Amino acid sequence: MLILIALLLLASVVMIPLARRAGLGAVLGYLMAGVAIGPWGLALITDADAILHFAEFGVILLLFVIGLELKPSRLWELRKPVFGLGGAQVLFTALAIGGIAMLLGQRWQLAVVIGFALALSSTAMVLQTLAESNQLTDRHGRDGLAVLLFQDISVIPMLAILPLLAGEAGKVETGPFLTAVAAIVSLILVGRKVLHPVFGWIATLGNRETFTAAALLVVVGATLLMEAVGLSASLGAFLAGVVLADSQYRHELEADLEPFKGLLLGLFFMAVGMEANLGLLLKQPLLLLAITGGLLAVKFVVLLAIGRIAGQRASATRKLALSLAQGGEFAFVIFQLARQQALMPGALADLLTVAVTLSMLAWPLLFLLEERFITPLLDRQPAAPYDPIAETDNPVVIAGYGRVGQIVARVLMVKRIPFTVLEVDPQQVDYVRRFGNEVYFGDASRLDLLNAAGVQRAKVFVLAIDDVETSLKTAELVHRHFPGVEIHARARNRMHAYRLMDLGVTKVMRETWLSSVAMSEGVLVDLGFAPEHAKRTAKRFAEHDEQSLRKQHAIYDDETSLVQSVQQAREELRNLFEQDAAVTDKEASAARPD
Repeated sequence: MLILIALLLLASVVMIPLARRAGLGAVLGYLMAGVAIGPWGLALITDADAILHFAEFGVILLLFVIGLELKPSRLWELRKPVFGLGGAQVLFTALAIGGIAMLLGQRWQLAVVIGFALALSSTAMVLQTLAESNQLTDRHGRDGLAVLLFQDISVIPMLAILPLLAGEAGKVETGPFLTAVAAIVSLILVGRKVLHPVFGWIATLGNRETFTAAALLVVVGATLLMEAVGLSASLGAFLAGVVLADSQYRHELEADLEPFKGLLLGLFFMAVGMEANLGLLLKQPLLLLAITGGLLAVKFVVLLAIGRIAGQRASATRKLALSLAQGGEFAFVIFQLARQQALMPGALADLLTVAVTLSMLAWPLLFLLEERFITPLLDRQPAAPYDPIAETDNPVVIAGYGRVGQIVARVLMVKRIPFTVLEVDPQQVDYVRRFGNEVYFGDASRLDLLNAAGVQRAKVFVLAIDDVETSLKTAELVHRHFPGVEIHARARNRMHAYRLMDLGVTKVMRETWLSSVAMSEGVLVDLGFAPEHAKRTAKRFAEHDEQSLRKQHAIYDDETSLVQSVQQAREELRNLFEQDAAVTDKEASAARPD
């Protein structure tokens, strides 16, 4: 057993960094590791089924963590994409694939099984990859989650009618749906009433291990309940997460379960790689490649059509269609049961199982190609013409209308001081115009647009551009061509401030500096210092830091000198505070009556 664990860990430690370095992602790295050590690679591990069965708990934990992120109110908002988009995807994909199966000579009962099984996608693979690329909150990420939830739910009726399709109608349960609904409602209602106070009590014990054990017990208990009534284990875990989504402990639960989830998901993907029957691929390569390519193509086209009919943007629909194009792990379960009930020949089950596995192996590469090449090519926005700017004598020109530029503009509006705003992001321009603000779409780092904006007639130029290099380019243009205009520049950090000062900009404000100083003052007050003392301390620090910024500007490109200066400044500040404390004590002593 220890040798098995060592082999799995070694494969992941070697392959994951290589895959990440190559930009392929962790999922593909795990799949390649599984192929490498599996029966058709080095044959170091031969029993992939046992590992796959155990590692499926990683998928369950993944769904639980996703449920923790979905409050019931947000889940209710997903009802339309779950049953609308998800239902349409399963129905039309199953019809398309089942129809192809019938055209190839399969009985309609078997075509139904094949169509439905291949309509399902890999929950673990899709959600893990979208999470890695920070796309779960994007439109296609949210819709993908909704479709996957419907797929999980739809497995239940499919498993229930398998005996009927096999000609064993007597074995079909009469009330699976009522049982399923009762189990779901019970889990939600009992969970909300019981789990919140239970976790509150456990938290008072202060024992981290007990809290983690309780979290794992909740996940296991929910999955056992769902499996007992014929529902998906992952659906049970997801519902348990949703029940606790409103809990104040959800972040701690997520942090406790994250290591288990990551390791088990890695094992799951490695087991999928081991399961790939490459021997069958060698015997029937063209047939398997045709089935795999056809599966990916049909699922992609069906979802693409559904998304476009629903009126979604082309880019979001394309990403959603590609995200769900691969086969899913539930197909393995359905093929196995269909084989056991003599509904599907063993050779066909093996063939389709390998095709699904190949689609799962190929999908991360397709996802990567889409991200790196297709998206930049198709989603590249055509350059919009810059807005014509009416000639004005406004005393202020603001470059950049983000969080800093907007605040300056609001103050000017209150004082009824006219200003001109340049913003290079067309989406930001459209957004702020909805609120009645006059903003021009234009690049402030272009001299012709600065002239059109009337910078030569302005008194003040507010440089609030977020991008550092564009900010520096704009500062250099304004300083050189409009020397009579006072520049007030926003700096992202100390280094940005130094580079602005190199260009002759003297009025530089670091964007988080004032708020940090003000926060420090509030912290001192809450720690028991007198408000006057806290205010004096914050002011003394701010003055000293500004002086240090000016002094260190001359040597910031000399690392040795800069380090010495920072250490000296720190010592000077400490001495200042000690002197201030001594004066404060002396004043307090003089104020006390004898």
